[in-house]
Amino acid sequence: MVLVVDPNSATGTELCQLLVQNGLRASLCGSGAEAVQRLEWEPASVVVSELSLPDTTGLELLSTLEHSWPGLPVIMLSANARMSDAVACVKAGASDFLQRPLVAEEVLYVLNKALTSVAMRAEHPPPPSSHERTGILGDSSTMRQVYATLERAAQGTATVLVRGESGTGKELAARAIHDASPRSLEPFVKIDCASLPENLLESELFGYEKGAFTGAGARKLGRAELADKGTLFLDEIGELTLSLQAKLLRLLQDRQFERLGGTKTIKVDVRVVAATHRDLESMVERQQFRLDLFYRLNVVPLWLPPLRARREDIDILVQHFCRTLGLANGKPGISIDKDAIRALRGQRWPGNVRQLQNFVERLVVLSPGPVIGEEEVRTELSRQVRFSTQPGTSAQVLAARVAPSSSASDGAPESSEAVSGVLPLDLEVRNAEKKALERALRFAKQNRSLAARLLGVSRSTLYAKLEEYGLL
Repeated sequence: MVLVVDPNSATGTELCQLLVQNGLRASLCGSGAEAVQRLEWEPASVVVSELSLPDTTGLELLSTLEHSWPGLPVIMLSANARMSDAVACVKAGASDFLQRPLVAEEVLYVLNKALTSVAMRAEHPPPPSSHERTGILGDSSTMRQVYATLERAAQGTATVLVRGESGTGKELAARAIHDASPRSLEPFVKIDCASLPENLLESELFGYEKGAFTGAGARKLGRAELADKGTLFLDEIGELTLSLQAKLLRLLQDRQFERLGGTKTIKVDVRVVAATHRDLESMVERQQFRLDLFYRLNVVPLWLPPLRARREDIDILVQHFCRTLGLANGKPGISIDKDAIRALRGQRWPGNVRQLQNFVERLVVLSPGPVIGEEEVRTELSRQVRFSTQPGTSAQVLAARVAPSSSASDGAPESSEAVSGVLPLDLEVRNAEKKALERALRFAKQNRSLAARLLGVSRSTLYAKLEEYGLL
């Protein structure tokens, strides 16, 4: 459909008739506001607009269309325009400029060119941005910091520890580091440390020789060996047993290991990226995780924020999921209106981006029409099983408390938890712990040995706590 925007009904109707006579569907409106309103409920393939409009200028309308409907071709018309006006329109993004009085052949040629470009773009969509390729999306200040850290980390070979709650995209971040690194053409090998028992996990990680155990009928290469020259991604690293932690430490320190049942030392050139949602610092204190391994893993820490700490990104995520999941579920034109997105932005999403993605897919599948509205969102939200927010590590909690909240600005109602100011007991304890550390350092005039003695802890424990709370 071609949308004609012309305040003069006579000339606008004449142009629409020309288009209809040549097999095109056309619709006429008389102002910029009417054009935007029309596009919201009926998509167009091309917009043809007068440069001079009663409520706005053609350039302002062009800017609005470019922002809300990127890629929509806009052809500008004028009877009294100067050459500079035509140049300004094309520079601002207009696909073409026509001077009145119109010549039918020229109008049809320009329209055909615009429609052809639309068809070609549909067949060969532009490559997604680097973040969209990885699925890591967001434009909040928090996510911009994540992107900056991710891009810097990708260029080196140091071990990266990706941390964050379940559903925040830790595997996507690991993949993004690999894809942006000089090793991008080499293997990216993943092993989930939580999904296998210890004996199987060791054989998966390091491989085994023939006869190493009952059923080992042939040599098998481990994931560490398969990842040679590439990246080894250790997901849920906090689930490793202490014995496996010791063997992994050797791989990280020396880049060498032996297969199960073997005596030959194998050297590999592998970059390790690990991920966890566990509070490794607390596990170190409880002697469930090796301190030396923690330091080897935590060379470059990358924190992924929970969705509730970056609610302004929900708009981008919802629109992206709606588009991609619509294509996947046979509804390529489906969209979601602003009120529906606002309703989604007001939720806490304890399952983070993964939960939001699954919820949007449900909306896409169940929606009876081409636009998902607020009522559909409210209905599906009422059917959701409620879960509390995932418990975060102390470092995550502190980051969330200092992060700027978007809930007040986006119109979402404050939760009773935020209004009352009451926090769970473990968070209150951690806040008190941080204050105790700060007081001890002040009293000891930043002498950490003295501060450790005052607090009754070892120097290593003090350093771990100072790093945990960002006081180093």
